[in-house]
Amino acid sequence: MKNVIIYSTPYCMYCQVAKDWFKQKGIVYTEYDVSVDTKKREEMMQKTGSITVPVIEIDKEIIIGFDKNKMSQLLGIK
Repeated sequence: MKNVIIYSTPYCMYCQVAKDWFKQKGIVYTEYDVSVDTKKREEMMQKTGSITVPVIEIDKEIIIGFDKNKMSQLLGIK
């Protein structure tokens, strides 16, 4: 199983869309709320150079925003 991390905020519509998509596909993921977790916010910014959410990491591959095609490709699903 791939290691999936999502850096998100509770008020981000695309963050919720991504989490719902993961749940629909049965993908287990770790979520970090960067609106309250300053260490994870810094980690996300170091990885991306941006404060844009969601940031999705799939086995060290970074996706900024909800990119269903790229996520499907990295996860090997349709």
